[in-house]
Amino acid sequence: MESIRVFAPATVANVACGFDIFGFAVASPGDEVILTRSETPGVRITDIIGDEGRLPREASRNTAGISIQTYLKHIGQPDLGIEMVLNKQMPLGSGLGSSAASAVAGVYAVNELLGRPLTPLQLLPFAMEGERVACGSAHADNVGPSLLGGFVMVRSYNPLDVVRIQTPASLFCTLVHPDIEVNTKDARFILKNEVSLKNTIIQMGNVAGLIAGLMTPDYDLISRSLVDVIIEPVRSILIPEFNEVKQAALDAGALGCSISGSGPSMFALSRDADTAEQIGAAMQQAFLAVGITSEAYVSEINQEGPKVLA
Repeated sequence: MESIRVFAPATVANVACGFDIFGFAVASPGDEVILTRSETPGVRITDIIGDEGRLPREASRNTAGISIQTYLKHIGQPDLGIEMVLNKQMPLGSGLGSSAASAVAGVYAVNELLGRPLTPLQLLPFAMEGERVACGSAHADNVGPSLLGGFVMVRSYNPLDVVRIQTPASLFCTLVHPDIEVNTKDARFILKNEVSLKNTIIQMGNVAGLIAGLMTPDYDLISRSLVDVIIEPVRSILIPEFNEVKQAALDAGALGCSISGSGPSMFALSRDADTAEQIGAAMQQAFLAVGITSEAYVSEINQEGPKVLA
């Protein structure tokens, strides 16, 4: 194989109560990469589409580029010639796992190009290096579900222990991205270093309840558990009309609604596609009431993860 084109999906991280440990993949949006073998040694980015010139073209400073470089070094082919075109199909600073999707698309594509020497799970540490470049922290709550598909729990980072959680087939996600930007580093900077024992106990109960609700399945338990008492109260101040948009989602039938990743995107879960569409329209209308336009996406939980397009 001389060339390959791969799509990797956007993700919802944290999922309300699960800061840095929960995430799930959606059907769209996502990023694409095209990799082509080259006679020139090393990884070279020949083009980036859709970033308005904002992303670094140097491979070692680019999330997809560094993931591929780290992978090639691991398998003993650091000088293999690879040319990459990155097609950004989601906004930067969106809370949709944009950097993670690029990293996953890159490392998944090069592994396919070379005949799959590693399993998807074995690719995870290389994709996490892309996250380290993007925001200074090699977290797995975005790259995990983008790479493995489905709903992912990060039980431990040292040692890395990632588990896929069964989800109901009829569980739908509504994603709404307001046309504003929140920098991930800024969104982490404002978080408190310590939390009260009271809130820790509440959060632990919601984490356990959400896992139990997904696996049972018990939609009422899912709804009661989609509550974040630690991160959401702090980060929500970065999203205009957050409370009004969240209430609009709940009034339209959402099981729960919270911030996707570090924001400004917001997600809601529901039991069917029609309700999910209605929720999206209600959330968009709430943003529009203060002059903020937005994009809405509706899908089931994406169990597939990345896919080869050509």
